[in-house]
Amino acid sequence: MPEPLTYTEVGATLDAAVPMPSGYHHVERRVRVGDGDEVFRRVADGVLRWQVLRGAGLDVRAEVERAVEGAEVTSVTRLGPLRVPAPCRVVGVYDRPNRAGFAYGTLRGHPVSGEEAFTVERDADGAVWFTVRAFSRPGTWWSRLGGPVARAVQRRMTTRYLAAARSLAERPPGDPGRSAAAQS
Repeated sequence: MPEPLTYTEVGATLDAAVPMPSGYHHVERRVRVGDGDEVFRRVADGVLRWQVLRGAGLDVRAEVERAVEGAEVTSVTRLGPLRVPAPCRVVGVYDRPNRAGFAYGTLRGHPVSGEEAFTVERDADGAVWFTVRAFSRPGTWWSRLGGPVARAVQRRMTTRYLAAARSLAERPPGDPGRSAAAQS
């Protein structure tokens, strides 16, 4: 039997029209990353293949190459000499002509308890938007103790995800280069 998620509001980040659950810290950041089908497909593929996470500087250990519901993935954050693992399970995936992405929820051992979604959408005018939507609260004794620091790390990571998505959007087709966030 798979390890249970550390929260009960599974899927609450998947629909932006639905309010996120109370009792958590909320994050919702949306940026325009470009225009057109080529940009949309490039960013969508990068999101679904963990490249936004890697581009943000995380070491990603996934049991699959591409996000699928039920897959487990651990992102490792480097904080100076420390390595902080963040185990998650994918709780939803969408790969449609104008919307792609996934959401994953936290497993035991993750510093926080909650869910995070990464979505790329192309609107009717062809503009391509990348969104990070998350809710979380401390999941370990040390993240409760270091609440302001944990939030600062989360803000920094969200900014790095956005930079990674922009980098994917700007990359020439076929270029597997690193994102600006990973190079900093």
